Amino acid sequence: MVEEVGWDSDKPGYEGLIEVANRLVMKNKTNSDTKEAAVRILRSLFPPLLLDLYKLLVSPLAQGRVAAVMVARVTALTCQWLMGRCNVNSVDLGDGSSCNSGVFVEKCKYLEESKCVGICINTCKLPTQTFFKDYMGVPLLMEPNFSDYSCQFKFGVHPPLAEDDAILKEPCLEICPNATRRRELAINSDQCPKAS
Repeated sequence: MVEEVGWDSDKPGYEGLIEVANRLVMKNKTNSDTKEAAVRILRSLFPPLLLDLYKLLVSPLAQGRVAAVMVARVTALTCQWLMGRCNVNSVDLGDGSSCNSGVFVEKCKYLEESKCVGICINTCKLPTQTFFKDYMGVPLLMEPNFSDYSCQFKFGVHPPLAEDDAILKEPCLEICPNATRRRELAINSDQCPKAS
């Protein structure tokens, strides 16, 4: 992320990560630029051949169920440092069946620390959905809850079109530092300008 932003925080640990994420959102001219940068960051975490092979060999198995279950388990095991406590759960798939391809994050540390709907949507939700579908062949719907900071990952479930995704129309959080600045400047906006 530091390489993508071209800047690093002086703050250590998670606080520094959030500061770099905020800089990523603010440095890009459009939300689309931020999402594309975040996808590049996710891609950089994997050897390219691994992603290609997974998409080619694993994703087609059992109509994608094997891949969805695998990424759910790996996500729950490896991402708790970023998201907080989470567990694999059963989710309903588009065909009416259910599968243990969900990950429920009890209280997302990334959202809680960033305090920003736009950072959640543009550096996590949308790029992660794009990354898993385009580079691993696994559809993903992420449903952050901005009231209790939980988040439901649904691997194997296609997200709605942007215009139909109510999460993209969420207002800023009251505690968002950017919303506080807009209120101080008397800029009236219900929807987070960095949300969609």
